[in-house]
Amino acid sequence: MRAMVINEYGTPEVFREADIPVPELRPGHVLIKVAASSVNPIDGKIRRGEVPINPPFPAVLGMDVAGVIEQVADNMEQFKVGDEVYGCAGGLTEYQGALAEYMLADAHLLAPKPKSLSFTEAAVLPLVGITAWEALVDHAQIQPGWKVLIHGGTGGVGHMAVQIAKAKGAKVYVTCGSREKADFAHGLGADGVIHYKTESVRDYVKKYTDGEGFDAVFDTVGGEVLSQAIEATRYNGHVLVINGRVTIDLKPVYSRGLSLHTTFMLIPLMFNIDRQRHGSILRRLARWVDEGRIRPLIDSRRFSITEIAEAHKLLESHSAVGKISVSW
Repeated sequence: MRAMVINEYGTPEVFREADIPVPELRPGHVLIKVAASSVNPIDGKIRRGEVPINPPFPAVLGMDVAGVIEQVADNMEQFKVGDEVYGCAGGLTEYQGALAEYMLADAHLLAPKPKSLSFTEAAVLPLVGITAWEALVDHAQIQPGWKVLIHGGTGGVGHMAVQIAKAKGAKVYVTCGSREKADFAHGLGADGVIHYKTESVRDYVKKYTDGEGFDAVFDTVGGEVLSQAIEATRYNGHVLVINGRVTIDLKPVYSRGLSLHTTFMLIPLMFNIDRQRHGSILRRLARWVDEGRIRPLIDSRRFSITEIAEAHKLLESHSAVGKISVSW
């Protein structure tokens, strides 16, 4: 089968088209005829060799997948041949990714594709949707009427977080760095947009919360933003973070009685822990999509899977608005 592989770490130019064997079916798994995938920051880190979780060379990356089931293992109850599915199911450790014509996937990590979405639209949802759900719903357990601040609300995880928080009845505020992204944030349902380049934490906390702080603050950016998130959270509030590459003083967390939640959604895939939880979340996300409560935001520039190098270049330019899709 055709696939885009890497044989070494490096720049986006390391991708090469290759002919590799179709994966053999295993118990509890399905073989998917891949229609589309997407690009996530973790894909770039794996390609550059920054995280030791790459598949063996020649490595097929691409964690998100949407496609049609071609084969099912014996005694399969969840799915049948011909089902349209989506999920985050490979592209790291020993699991081949979605940048190929076929992909083997654990059925627990999949769910029926949202009926109202194309394969390309569905393929951008799994990793970011699950991440946002785990942070806001599972960890913070946000409640109707809460004031929730999302740092980076037009990015991959951020744009899903805005919509999930709104669907849960929260008032949602978003930090943005440009007018274009502010317009997108309003379009997603944000109640307020904060221009972080010109507004201080103290100013927007006073403006939107009367100086008390937000009930929950979700840092999808990382770095120094985490300290700002802590500063913006009310006493006994919740700070959510998905980027651990930062060193901070935890005294403000303790002195304000904050709950600091970290989310690493790849744990089920990497360590085979509670994988059915991901399938369950994807089913609920699909239902919300079909009910019109959430929708994917996809960058207007589209790529074929054979153009994956160009898609990675766009990712690293930090100019994309929403997710970057690739499809056959």
